[in-house]
Amino acid sequence: MLPRSRTLPSRIHNGVVEERHDVRSYFEVEAQPKPHADSEAINPQTNYSKCFDDDGRLKRTGTFWTASSHIITAVIGSGVLSLAWAIGQLGWVAGPTVMVLFAFVNFYTTNLLSQCYRSGDPITGQRNYTYMDVVKANLGGKRVMLCGLIQYLNLFGVAIGYTIAASVSMMAIKRSNCFHKSGGKDPCHMSSNGFMITFGVMEIFLSQIPDFDQVWWLSIVAAIMSFTYSTVGLGLGIDKVAENGNFKGSLTGIKIGTPTAAGVVTSTEKLWRSFQALGAIAFAYSYSVILIEIQDTVRSPPAEHKTMKKATLLSITVTTVFYMLCGCMGYAAFGDLAPGNILTGFGFYDPYWLLDIANAAIVIHLVGAYQVYCQPLFAFVEKWSAQKWSTSDFVTAEYDIPIPFCGMYQLNFFRLVWRTLFVILTTVIAMLMPFFNDVVGILGAFGFWPLTVYFPVEMYISSRRIKRWTTMWVGLQILSMTCLLISIAAAVGSVAGVVLDLKTYKPFKTSY
Repeated sequence: MLPRSRTLPSRIHNGVVEERHDVRSYFEVEAQPKPHADSEAINPQTNYSKCFDDDGRLKRTGTFWTASSHIITAVIGSGVLSLAWAIGQLGWVAGPTVMVLFAFVNFYTTNLLSQCYRSGDPITGQRNYTYMDVVKANLGGKRVMLCGLIQYLNLFGVAIGYTIAASVSMMAIKRSNCFHKSGGKDPCHMSSNGFMITFGVMEIFLSQIPDFDQVWWLSIVAAIMSFTYSTVGLGLGIDKVAENGNFKGSLTGIKIGTPTAAGVVTSTEKLWRSFQALGAIAFAYSYSVILIEIQDTVRSPPAEHKTMKKATLLSITVTTVFYMLCGCMGYAAFGDLAPGNILTGFGFYDPYWLLDIANAAIVIHLVGAYQVYCQPLFAFVEKWSAQKWSTSDFVTAEYDIPIPFCGMYQLNFFRLVWRTLFVILTTVIAMLMPFFNDVVGILGAFGFWPLTVYFPVEMYISSRRIKRWTTMWVGLQILSMTCLLISIAAAVGSVAGVVLDLKTYKPFKTSY
């Protein structure tokens, strides 16, 4: 039987309130002993059980290797598909350089964030279990609400972006097979709407899984799929470069006057495209929002932030090398005409069956990734609703529904209605604005500065009590302001891209 969702209070079953024993652990942070030495942080009591950590929770077992694998899995996602296009806008010089700079900034700021995992002292201080807990402990006030707003809006946007990306890959499979079946005579034009609706229907069913901890198997499958399609894209890029006999592209990126689907590239559009590329690269590296959750799985000693620093260094290095290969080989294969989704560029070429496998892997990955990113948002809304309307049967009551071969499923009407409406809303918005590159750029711009730079920098300054106008304070502020300008530029470029696309687009009538 599926466990009851932890987002809800005591169950009302047949008119009887069933006492919840896990409510305190879910809604509250347990009081922790205040150790006086490093050894007490590990063993605060003389006969402390080896099964529990200093906060009373079960012993954490994560290591450098598990943390590294979590980060790599979180980072390498659908964002890799747009990197060839991003480098195509910036060119052989600026493209790889910007990618390395983003990697450095992410490594540095996530290292600052990891040192804020414990309040007060990075070794003996009280633990914070989520990103918002860290913000609350170090900054407090309205910035906690601001962080939550940005975080959940970003997750909402990711759901839209994943719906668009999945539909593009589903269309690529159908068009590829259509093209080969007709021998190249049929242009195989089709609408993306049906594919988005199909993806949305799948997510409506999967969204009824009550808790985040029950989608672990989706996360594992998604990770395997992400490496599958990324590797296929890299291999096909290398093969196409070998077939061409030379590297395409230029030092400065797409040339002014190049014809595209939205028209000929002008000098102004070249600028907007370059800004948009910054957002695409930022999106590809985004993972700070779940760093604390990963760190909370790591055992100690050594201190968690030391393990995370090593894991982040390895993960960012591996990811950057992989991104460089995928992005650069994709640009070398297609040059200025590099597509927004690298796999769609190979859509009508042999071996088309391999591309079908890669695109199917993208769809499977996005089906799972959608849930991984949306479950925290689902939990937040349901927890808030359960606290506000605690006496409402519609919000809190659950009913046992027998499912053949699976046992009992606890049906909650609020969860059913709210999650279904959420998926429908994201699907409709995706149908209204099915521009993969633009959406990716907007998401990257919107989440990069506040979640990856601003909050980690401000929390580090607060936790270490760094005084104003000292060398460290000035350096951190310069880094933050520089990244803010980059985020603004990326947002402007992405919005300009949407405006350009809308000139040749009719709502709900997109065809490829």
